[in-house]
Amino acid sequence: MAIIVDLDLQLAKRGLSVGEFADAVGITPANIAVLKNGRAKAVRFTTLDAICRTLDCQPGDVLRWVPDEGASDT
Repeated sequence: MAIIVDLDLQLAKRGLSVGEFADAVGITPANIAVLKNGRAKAVRFTTLDAICRTLDCQPGDVLRWVPDEGASDT
């Protein structure tokens, strides 16, 4: 299972830099980089709320699930 974080796309659509976005969300640019690069193990709902509020979007605009190749439903 892979969860893809599409923050780059959302930031580009809105013309926001990582620094501006980090300040608006209230987390460090380093933590934004962890999210963007798919290295985060978890995201707090409060952080997700701040991301969605800042980007005026839904969680599904930022996060998407992609099944592993060769995975089965059994």
